[in-house]
Amino acid sequence: MAEGFYRRKKKVCYLCTGRTFTYKDVDSLKRYINERGKILPRRVTGTCQKHQREIAKMIKEARAIGLLPYTK
Repeated sequence: MAEGFYRRKKKVCYLCTGRTFTYKDVDSLKRYINERGKILPRRVTGTCQKHQREIAKMIKEARAIGLLPYTK
């Protein structure tokens, strides 16, 4: 092993653990957007591909009805 090498702990998908939420739950959705209102990528949030697509749809739906801002 090279010096300074360490393994990073793999993030577990929050939604795969059985927790669910909808587009109406703004506090949970804010966890997946940054301070400028952009959707965070999977590598940052640790979600699986399936749930990342669902989260993106929920965020876009919440933006469309005015629960979340498009930008800040």
